[in-house]
Parts: sequence; C-alpha cells; structure tokens
Amino acid sequence: MKDILITAKQLRLCRSLDIHFAYMIAKPFEPALMLASACLSVYVGNGYAYLPLECLTPIYLFDNQCPILAEKAWNKAGSPSSPKQWQKLLLAASSTVSDGTRPTPLVLDNQRLYLQRMWHDEYIVAQFFHQIKPYPVNTSKNKIAVILDEYFPSNSSDINWQKIAVAISITRSVSLISGGPGTGKTFIIAKLLAVLAALNDDKIQLRVILAAPTSRAAARLNEFLDIELQQLKLPEKKKQQLLYETITFRHLFGKQSNNNQYMQFRHGYLTNLDVLIINQASMIDLSMMARLIMKLSCQTRLILIGDCCQLSSINIGSMLGDICQFSKTGYSTEKREELQLMTGFTLPAGRNDGNYSIADSICLLRKNYRFKQCSDIYRLANMIKIGNITDSLALLKSSEVVKIKNILDNEILEYQTMIQDCVNGYRDYLLKVRHNAAPINILNTFNRFRLLCALYDGPFGVTELNCCIEQALREANLLTTANGVHSNYYAGRPIIILDSMPSLGIYNGDIGLFLLSEEIKKTQYVYFLLPSGNIKILQRNYLPKHETAFAITVHNSQNLEFDHTMLALPNQFLPILTRELIYTAVIRARTCLSIYSSDKILQHAIITTTQQRNGLIDRMMASAVFQS
Repeated sequence: MKDILITAKQLRLCRSLDIHFAYMIAKPFEPALMLASACLSVYVGNGYAYLPLECLTPIYLFDNQCPILAEKAWNKAGSPSSPKQWQKLLLAASSTVSDGTRPTPLVLDNQRLYLQRMWHDEYIVAQFFHQIKPYPVNTSKNKIAVILDEYFPSNSSDINWQKIAVAISITRSVSLISGGPGTGKTFIIAKLLAVLAALNDDKIQLRVILAAPTSRAAARLNEFLDIELQQLKLPEKKKQQLLYETITFRHLFGKQSNNNQYMQFRHGYLTNLDVLIINQASMIDLSMMARLIMKLSCQTRLILIGDCCQLSSINIGSMLGDICQFSKTGYSTEKREELQLMTGFTLPAGRNDGNYSIADSICLLRKNYRFKQCSDIYRLANMIKIGNITDSLALLKSSEVVKIKNILDNEILEYQTMIQDCVNGYRDYLLKVRHNAAPINILNTFNRFRLLCALYDGPFGVTELNCCIEQALREANLLTTANGVHSNYYAGRPIIILDSMPSLGIYNGDIGLFLLSEEIKKTQYVYFLLPSGNIKILQRNYLPKHETAFAITVHNSQNLEFDHTMLALPNQFLPILTRELIYTAVIRARTCLSIYSSDKILQHAIITTTQQRNGLIDRMMASAVFQS
C-alpha cells in the first residue's frame, strides 16, 4: 500500500501529510486501515469532518481521477465490496479504531470514519443544540408584549420578523437569528440589548459579551451600539445596569497556547455572564462551537446572529447554515401560541411535532429594508441562494443592472476589457484626488466601486489584478505621483490594512486612501472613512502592514457595500468557487453588478455548496427520532 500512496502523491491525489498520517495510524500489514487513514486525511484537508466508507470503493477512490490506481489500491486493501465490509475490516484494528465508546485515534460511526477530535466535537455540538430548553423569564408574557410594542411599534398587520427574533431570544436559552443584507441584523442587537435591560431586575447588573470575527468588526459593532443605544428610550437607571463589551473571536475562544494562565483568563470571559451574543456567526466552525459549549455556563443566554447563506468559516463545519435548516419544520404549536401572545402576530403552522426543539430557537429574517423586492440584485441573490442556475443566467443576460461578461480561456481581449472597466470605475475618485477635492468627497466616491476576487494569487487573483489596474491607471494618466516618480505612495492609492493596531483605532480589513495633507503638501496621510461617517487620519510612518486595494477578496469585502460591484472569477473551476461565495459577492452591490466569468464556471459555482460537510444534521435528527 505504501507504493500506491507514494504514486498517488506524485499524481497530486494526496499530500505528504496524508501519507505520514496513514503511516502513523496503520501498521505495514494493515493495508485497508492505511488506505482509509490516508483518504480520511485528504477529506479533512478538503474541509470535511468525516470520510464516508462508500468513498473507499474504486469508483470514488482518489475522486475517480486515476481509476487504475484506485482499483489497485482497493484490491490491495482486500477488495471490500460494501461499507459494511469496510466497517468490519477497520474495526478489526481494535487499538486504532472504535465506535467512540473508548478513546482511539479514529472513530467509526454510522459508516463514517472520523478523527476522534472531529467526532467528539460533532457529538458535543449535536447534543447541545438538540437539548435546547426555554429560558426562565421572571416577567409575565403580557408585560413582555408591552415592552416589545414599545421598541417595535407598528400599525401594519405584516409580521415583523425582527420583533419575532427578539421575542425568541428572550425566551430561549439558545437562539439563532439569520438574515441577508438589509434585514436589520445589527439593528436587532441594539433593540435586543434594550429589551433585555428593560426586563432586567433593578437590583442586579446585566452582563453582556458581544463577539465578532475581527477587531474591525468588533470595534464597528461597539461604535454602532454606543450610538444606537443613546437613541433608544431606555431609562438612565437601566442604561447604567447594562454592562456590555465587544471582543473578537480570538479573545473569546483564546488561542492555542501552552500558557495555562492565558487560557484561564479567556475562560473568565464566560463566567458569571448573562448574555453572549455572537455576531457574524456564520464564521463559527465546528471546533470553535464545541469549545464554546464546554466553557459556557448553563445560566448564560447564547444568541447567534448572522447570514446562513454567506461564506462560512474556512475551517470544518458551517454551523449556522447547518442548524438553520431545521427552520423548515416551523415552530411547535406551543411556541406559536407563546409568540402570538408576546408579539400579536399569528405565525404560519409548521410540521414541528415537538421533536425538534431547535426549530423553536430559530428566526429567519424575511423582510429586506435595503433592496426593493423588484430589484434585480435582490432577485439574483435569491436565485443563487436556492441554486437556480437557469433563471440566474437568464437575468444576468437580460438585465441592465446585473450583467455577466464572459471571460474565456486564453482570451486576452476580454481580460483587457475587464481591466479597462476597472479604470473607468475608479476614474471619478482619482480625478477628485487630482483636483484636491475634500477627503470626505474623495472617500465617498472611491467607495462607490470595487473589484472583488475569489482568489489571492494568479491572473484572476488580488495581487496580479492590483498590479494590472495600477499600470492601466498610470497609462491613462490618472495617478498623481510626487515629482513624476512612480512610487507606492502616490496620492489616491487605496490600501487595505493587514495587521490590527487597536491603539490607533485601525483594524485588519480597514480600507483607506493615501492623500496629501491640506496643510503640509509634502506630508502624506492615510484617510479612513469610519461607519459613523467620521474620518480617521493616520500618518504614513505609523501604518501597520498593508497592501494595495483596487481589488480585494470576497472574504475581505464582507460587511462592505458598493454602488457598483465587479466580481472576477478564474477561468477554471476551483473548490473555493461555491454558491456561498457568489452570493456573498452579489449582495455587496447596491445598484449595479458585473460578473466576469464564463457561463460554465459560474454554473458550477452556483451548484457547489459548502453545506453538509459534517454529520451534524443527521446526528441531531437521529437523536430526535431516538427520543420521540
């Protein structure tokens, strides 16, 4: 088997890491275990939590890229003809594989082969979300209704899903709120804090932690809440009792470290805590969720907020997307009656017979306050969300607002057209730089247009496209350089920050522009437009690590919006091209969207989803059936 795996590595069907892992797990006389271990390592490396035993047959081995080698490996493993035979072979390696009842490096569960850690994480998370219970509230439902009406006044009979989301959050120990852009997710956080404070006992403080994936996101969330809570009609005494802090995921979960004191300090964030709100929860992976569950006090409300259709964590497990699928069952009869009493809205009946308690903790925000229902961008996003390829392409080819511009293999002309479209997109703000317009005017004009990329490297990646755009702008005489010298510090150069500097109020992902000081023309500063509308100015010498940002990745564009968004996809399919990535890029556009891709690549991306790379849903459903 060793020779076969080495050949597979030479053919780039597996990595050196996969082979070394197989050598560590299996002995030379255990070819079946060696092959299964190598394949499991490959699957985990590709973002899957487990290896289905059915994938150890010749038709699936090595992704069917080398049938002859796959047949040879299968024969060497003993030619097991079914997953049951594979299960028997692997369980024979009793010191290495078990069913999870005793500690072994690998766990075989429901004809799925796991790393022990992945199996444990999946088990912990599945049990936690399956056993969610109501949160004891010492306030009558009628009083809750009065408070909700105060913060969500409405004369309309249409269901206010924001109000429903807050009602669920205050009555469940765990709640999940999911909504697309413009559905008011951040707005809900402020209203939720106000309602919780209003319900809080006057004699005690309400301790809240809000966590966001990056320093930038945490700082901006804190900035928003400070402003919004000032505008809400919350009594001064209640404001003083509301103690909240925004931190990053890194601070919340800690980091891999041998420093026990450090880990205890991080654990302290979750002790004596009343509410933990995780914003952009789509970025929480399986391992992070399991670690959080093991630290979380049973007295702490957990509220997860995000968009289950957006890009998930780069690690294993799209937690929010997986769990929100249980919303399809609807609310239980008991929950519907409770919500009607608190909100006044009659919710549609579902098919939840009470087995799936998790469904009573989920609220999907359905109303979009940013896009009109007839907006082509809104329609396209919804088509992509459900994988509707035919209508997506038809809309892209018929609309004046959303367009697809084909990039074919080795077609230099189309590529140059894409670069020229970027030159036109950035022309207005660069002309304002040349004419010394006010920085706020320049920044607002710059933020109307942006090129997004799926990749970082290659001809369709951020690095190369930034160079091409910069060169094209020079040739168009749009870049203002000092004394005619082509340096990296020309006026109008956009940059994205790569390292956070909280002491300066600058965070990873912030985007700013190099501009000359109005007072001292020889001194260059970088101007950053903050969400509040204020401008932060930083001298060039104090800048942390940064790079040019005419083009940025789709990942870096999350939480940003542009009037005109361009998306450049590579001319060959790669695993990173998924429905979630396309959807995330599309909803970055306010009024106009251009996609540079071949129809074939775009179609493949829309049908490729990152969901269901773990057995979480199946495990939760099995638990429900078992207990019913």
